[in-house]
Amino acid sequence: MIPAGFSPQEYLALERQAVTRYEYRRGLVYAMAGSTTPNHNRIALNLTTQLSLHLSESCQFFSSDIKVNYDEDFYYYPDVFVTCDSRNDNDLATKCHPNFIVEVLSKSTQQFDRKDKFEDYKLINTLKEYVLISQAKMQVERFCLQPDGSWQSTVFGRSDRAIFTSIGIEIAVLDLYQGTSVR
Repeated sequence: MIPAGFSPQEYLALERQAVTRYEYRRGLVYAMAGSTTPNHNRIALNLTTQLSLHLSESCQFFSSDIKVNYDEDFYYYPDVFVTCDSRNDNDLATKCHPNFIVEVLSKSTQQFDRKDKFEDYKLINTLKEYVLISQAKMQVERFCLQPDGSWQSTVFGRSDRAIFTSIGIEIAVLDLYQGTSVR
């Protein structure tokens, strides 16, 4: 049941006309947090650069300008995500079948990204990996879907190579933080 508030259709109509981007969760609409930090932008850019060099033509990656949704329950703007599902080709602004989602953590959103947003993302049956990248320290946390339906967490630090099995890539953690002030 959708709580009182916006219907998904009302939200999408608002989004088409708004200057500010909004996320939608079960009837509630939230303005996106203010401008991101230079570190946030650089980490996301470093990751998308690595993905661009690695991914085959059968997969596409997107940054925070494209929404991910599930069954009209939510519409989120992940920092980076990958889809290898051709069912996503029909809608240019929203994708429903990602297999890899990344959020770069900020102080104002990290609790939501770790809990409620992750619980929502788990509803997407194509999702295989959810990744949280810290801005406070060189740390990448990967949650990987296991065959039994559980999610296993692996933390990668400064000297590690982050392994993302769903898209077949390893990236040095130091490369993700190149050009940032994160130490």
